[in-house]
Amino acid sequence: MIVRITGRLEEVRGAAAIVDAGSGLWYEVLVPACDVERIGRRVGQDIVLHTIHYLEGDPAHGHVTPRLVGFLSESDRDFFRVFTTVKGIGARKALRALAKPVAEVAAAINAKDGRFLTALPEIGKRTAETIIAELHGKVDDFAGAPGEVASAAQLSEPAQEAVAVLVQLGERRPDAAALVERVLAVAPELTTPEQIIQHAYKLKAGGA
Repeated sequence: MIVRITGRLEEVRGAAAIVDAGSGLWYEVLVPACDVERIGRRVGQDIVLHTIHYLEGDPAHGHVTPRLVGFLSESDRDFFRVFTTVKGIGARKALRALAKPVAEVAAAINAKDGRFLTALPEIGKRTAETIIAELHGKVDDFAGAPGEVASAAQLSEPAQEAVAVLVQLGERRPDAAALVERVLAVAPELTTPEQIIQHAYKLKAGGA
């Protein structure tokens, strides 16, 4: 079972990241719609993707293809596993449906917000009702508090990317978002994820 891939991001093809893991191994990793643009900005950099390995196709007839799905955090991967337990939602459909961050989707499920869910690709009214019926009360750990979700949505793209990198480096998502907000409060002139992350670690170390 392949559970994590670390390597240089060579390119993004559609909804797939191509990662050079070294020793001549290049992996194609399918990623959620909400992460495609963010990951695409990191071409040429090292990246860590938390992965799920599955077989796509019809095993009964021997027509199967191994696939990897990758996420920027273990929490997002765990949510995906839960999300794909819903009847009618396979891996490919789930990847396209997750056009919004996991925390927002989970919060919508908790709030029984069918309108939000039906606005997602691949999710019609009946599927939204099924998602709510099957997952309500089961995704609390993935949903931030309402204020936290709203705050995350208001962050700039560089700030959101900085949060994602901090999560990869071991920070809890709420803690990473709070840290980035502190950084921008004291240094609003920072405009790149790298600058924000560097300043974030200075703050954690007690620096200015």
